[in-house]
Amino acid sequence: MNGKKVMVLGMARSGVAAAKLLSELGALVRINDQKTKEQLAEAVKPLENCENIEWRLGEPAEALLAGEDMLMISPGVPIDSAVVKKAEELGIEVIGELELGYRTGKGLLVAITGTNGKTTTTTLTGEIFREAGKTTYVVGNIGFPYTAVSGQMTDDDATVCEVSSYQLESVSQYHPNVSAILNITEDHLIRHYTMENYIATKMRIFANQTGDDAVVLNYDDAELRKMVDKIRCKVIWFSRKEKVENGAFVENGNVVYRADGANEIICRADEIYIPGPHNLENALAAVAMTKAVGVPAECIAKVLKTFQGVEHRIEFVRELDGVRFINDSKGTNADSTIKAVETMTRPTVMIMGGSDKHADFTDMCRIIRESDYIKHVVLIGETAAQLDETLKKVGYTAYTHAGYDFNAAIDAAFSLAGEGGNVLLSPACASFDMFKDYEQRGEIFKQIVNGLISRKA
Repeated sequence: MNGKKVMVLGMARSGVAAAKLLSELGALVRINDQKTKEQLAEAVKPLENCENIEWRLGEPAEALLAGEDMLMISPGVPIDSAVVKKAEELGIEVIGELELGYRTGKGLLVAITGTNGKTTTTTLTGEIFREAGKTTYVVGNIGFPYTAVSGQMTDDDATVCEVSSYQLESVSQYHPNVSAILNITEDHLIRHYTMENYIATKMRIFANQTGDDAVVLNYDDAELRKMVDKIRCKVIWFSRKEKVENGAFVENGNVVYRADGANEIICRADEIYIPGPHNLENALAAVAMTKAVGVPAECIAKVLKTFQGVEHRIEFVRELDGVRFINDSKGTNADSTIKAVETMTRPTVMIMGGSDKHADFTDMCRIIRESDYIKHVVLIGETAAQLDETLKKVGYTAYTHAGYDFNAAIDAAFSLAGEGGNVLLSPACASFDMFKDYEQRGEIFKQIVNGLISRKA
């Protein structure tokens, strides 16, 4: 990168980390964002003392491309955007931060994508590698930029990378040793337009894998089983429902890993600390990935028995007046919320709704209607009318509206839940109609819930 002219477009966490790394590598860096330096404020402070950085914030990106060797885009910049098309017309290489992290990193790379379960599985897999004694970096879409640490990696280290479809749009050389696709369900169609495009983008995770590399796939997902003919590396399966010939599954209540015809018991399925069938799937995926590179069963078992999950994903917040409050703000699509619904074992009032991603909620609403535990739904945000219509269509009428008032939604849910019940925030939607992101939504939920006082006389 020394002497190369690189424009970094987008000054969120990954863009700032990439610009800093490029500066350290001797590149001539031009940074750009729609926002000005004043608007970005604290976000760009890490770059203030870096050398070879030209600050062009708040300016039109397309006008700054001339003379650049490379354009590095943030995940928020679509691959079919005008600025990317112009860069390609000018012969400028376009990559994303994920690609830059790969090109500058070292060691074992495990990459995980899927519609749901990515963050939990990525975190869990990272913990297993650490338990096995590896210096481990957990990076990517999980919220920690790859390029923040790629420059300090050694050949003996392990990187576990959560990868989104947005990031996969801009990879070219990206080549994990082990990749995984956990599941494929409808999501992000506002960006990818069709399911075919979305699936094709997810498949880019294994496009460069060959020979001794491995891809881990969910055997219970019909779309993933269809991919086998397009894969050039070893396929390892995981399944909650079937016994697979090569991979991780459940037999007689045990988590089992089968390779070359031999079975190895990892632990009992009921010893996995994090609850729910979706978390059993996440655990099986982690087993398959870590066993694929020789991690001992005892290291895997120890982590499965103690790992407590991630923030904002079916996270217990508190119990008040016999009501348990659960934060699933990370439930940003219908399939993710279905998994939260399936985890409930007490009468539950849901808070649901958010910004529109052009999703179909029919299957989710049908599962809510058929659930033994969802007694009421409080609707909020931009998608409330669509959710109202869909719930009504499937024959579920126990719902109320709280508009855009988050406090009122939580208050109504608390009143409706009653002793022995749950209040579950699982929106099935993105957060941008009311919040900066799902993390802020979850944090505010927890703040409000922790501020509630007893209603008992």
